[in-house]
Amino acid sequence: MKARIMWIGAGLLAVGLASAAAGADEAPTLAHGFLSEVRRNVTLNSTVPENGDLNPYAVVVSPVSAGKMHKGDVLVTNFNNVSNRQGTGTTIVAYDPATKKMSMFADLRQHDSQCPGGIGLGTAMTVLQSGFVIVGSTPSTDGTTKTKGAGCLLVLNGEGKPIAVWSGPNINDPWGNMAVVDRGTSATLFISMAGFDVPGPEVSDRKTGAPIVVNKATVLRLDLTMPQGKPPTIAHQTVVADGFGQRADKDVFLIGPTGLALGADGTLYVSDALGNRIVAIPQALTRTSSAHTGRTVTRDGLLKRPLAMTMTPLGTLLVTNAQDGEVVEVDPKRGRQLGARWIDNDQAQSPPGSGDLFGIAMTPDGGGFYYVEDDVNTLMETR
Repeated sequence: MKARIMWIGAGLLAVGLASAAAGADEAPTLAHGFLSEVRRNVTLNSTVPENGDLNPYAVVVSPVSAGKMHKGDVLVTNFNNVSNRQGTGTTIVAYDPATKKMSMFADLRQHDSQCPGGIGLGTAMTVLQSGFVIVGSTPSTDGTTKTKGAGCLLVLNGEGKPIAVWSGPNINDPWGNMAVVDRGTSATLFISMAGFDVPGPEVSDRKTGAPIVVNKATVLRLDLTMPQGKPPTIAHQTVVADGFGQRADKDVFLIGPTGLALGADGTLYVSDALGNRIVAIPQALTRTSSAHTGRTVTRDGLLKRPLAMTMTPLGTLLVTNAQDGEVVEVDPKRGRQLGARWIDNDQAQSPPGSGDLFGIAMTPDGGGFYYVEDDVNTLMETR
């Protein structure tokens, strides 16, 4: 029987086979995993800006100081507007850990003719070493996929002003958090796309009555060039994975592959939400063709529709669940689920915290992680 480890407050509860947690002065090792070392969930600040945008999605830590940003600032996108319509949020807020204050980084126009469907800022975002921010738009006009557009990727400068828009046949509703390799003068981005031919949530399978699953979601690799002092440009586009399930959802807009994390050996890990699994895409940085849905690393178990994902200093994966308030730790090399921790136990949902967790990012010192709780529109930290 595999052990299930759950951390509640400062205490440790082991269900199944018990294992001792590391001491407070002991560096974490893969034997007990990263989650055994974190103790507290702390509320940092509200993510609601002055215009009332709601539903925080992406969480990214800036690696540089540029324009409005300070190194270490935590940037968060808002997916909904003040009317709580999904795919209509236009703002990025920035939390400064030094001052503990939240400020507006970007407030974009809802209707942008260069971005098919307009602006609805989702979970795809990164900050490059050059100070440019790249963020994905998955837009709608009525808050559902019935009126969604294909969206785009926007390039913002350090002041939060848009300077370029990327769209095209390979870009259709950028949905997942990005995995990034930033070399300074060049970069490689991996972004999942989950909007190809997805109907509105009112459309269901005639035979089963269930929502229609369209197996067309992809992971797109963008190879960028970044001349010094100039905005990044796309040099090459490659679909490195395809065939993942995607579907409309009246509560969460879209369900599709969301979490992306790149291993040191060039393996890309993808959280396949509808497949309830983590998959591996080999040679993701260099491959010239699609690996389709890759190799299954682990599925089911503690995973409850896995969403955002990040890699710890140990090389393990932290994956947020959509259907409860847990984050799950996975050893991708061994294909093992090491344990889970409740980071949102809001009893208003069943199970607690269900539907609340989206973005996740490691703190710069590697000792904890940031995440958002969208039910209360807050940025959180666990360490």
